[in-house]
Amino acid sequence: MNRRRTLPVLTILACVLTSTSVLAASPGNDPAALAKIRDAAMQSDYAWERMADMTDLIGPRLSGSPGAAAAVTQVAEAMRKLGAKVTLQPVKVPHWVRGQETGELVEYSGRPDGITQRVVLTALGGSGATPAAGLTAPVLVVKSFDELKARSKEVKGRIVLFDVAFDQHQADRGLAGQAYGQASAYRRDGPRMAAEMGAVGALVRSVGGASYRLPHTGSTGLQDNARIPAAAVTAEDAMLMSRLAKRGPLSMRLVLTPRTLPDADSYNVIADLPGTEKPDEIVIVSGHLDSWDLATGAHDDAAGVASAMAVLETLKKLDYRPRRTIRMIAWMNEENGTRGARGYLAAEQANAEKHIGAIESDNGAGRPFGLRTSVPANMTKLFAPLQAALQPIGAGVLQRQDALSTGDLSGLERAGVPSFAPLIDTSSYFDYHHTPADTLDKVDPDHLRRHVALMAATTWFLANIEQPIGRANVPER
Repeated sequence: MNRRRTLPVLTILACVLTSTSVLAASPGNDPAALAKIRDAAMQSDYAWERMADMTDLIGPRLSGSPGAAAAVTQVAEAMRKLGAKVTLQPVKVPHWVRGQETGELVEYSGRPDGITQRVVLTALGGSGATPAAGLTAPVLVVKSFDELKARSKEVKGRIVLFDVAFDQHQADRGLAGQAYGQASAYRRDGPRMAAEMGAVGALVRSVGGASYRLPHTGSTGLQDNARIPAAAVTAEDAMLMSRLAKRGPLSMRLVLTPRTLPDADSYNVIADLPGTEKPDEIVIVSGHLDSWDLATGAHDDAAGVASAMAVLETLKKLDYRPRRTIRMIAWMNEENGTRGARGYLAAEQANAEKHIGAIESDNGAGRPFGLRTSVPANMTKLFAPLQAALQPIGAGVLQRQDALSTGDLSGLERAGVPSFAPLIDTSSYFDYHHTPADTLDKVDPDHLRRHVALMAATTWFLANIEQPIGRANVPER
């Protein structure tokens, strides 16, 4: 008799324990849960392993290349292994292919007989081509757009060099993004302006620090109807050319043979961890899959993609199931077109209100100190529990801006989706950015773990927060 009465009690107890187990798998934003996510990420090398796979096994991943296609497959397979719902979102991307690239100073005042000097350079994305045998032309050195305009009558038939230095002093003081923005304007707009004035070629001083005679590539604003040859020269060679130009006339032989091929088929890789209560509401965590072709794109941006992948791995390992859907996106074509981001925005524009927040890591893998965000100012107080959870790893800072304008999230941000990005020490990031030196060995594994901890805790927090965090309100330009 007692046994008969005991069995139902045991059955009820088992049901209670099972129910408790399910609840424990979805602990919301309990401080202990945030701490557990942080600690699990700090004890894992999953992101490092995925980044090594991407950089060591594939290498460069410029849009339209076999490397980019291989990276799509690699990331998709890794996400399927985690049990995520994987979607390959089609996108047409630019297909620009680097060719031969040489530069040589052939005439200058005081040149000894038989002497020429090699210039270390690399073609800029979207550059036009010289004849196969190259072209030889006088060089006009300018230090600003204002000087270019003032000397516009001298531009026709010349190669224009924009000798504008990257401000490392700014970078050393936490203003690397501003320093990059100031100098990269000459890479983006300088060749186009020179072409409009009749230049036969354009050179820009490499945008970056650590002058080890490394050329830094990047995209330009050149258009199809005026695609002149355009290259980045090393800081040392830009300074040399400036000094020689002060002595007298300077001429250069330039060979650049890139090709712009028809747009190629590619994909954004989307991996969803479906929400349990509000599956139609989305939190994005992301990085961009493509890289420039000079190196393996470890900092820019294999680290960002691998960290985003590791967010899903961390939560799956803990069996934590979010209230809202967590969407990992490996964006395609950030570097020379942002076609992936634009394609996603076009597909999701009507659904923008359902995107609660979006995270992107695309400033390298330096030590993170917290978050940057474009949430409304009156909502920052909601993030105090997240800041407290991240403080033990030195990542508790919350820095608010009206707009982050990160490459792949800027369209979503303008549509009202608050953006988030790791607040990173970028003082040395532009030493490697877009150069042959952006390789796996430049990434500190401990810093990478901190990135994952920061991004995983933030993603989980956004996916489970009860209060609305508001919408981004990007000022009109």
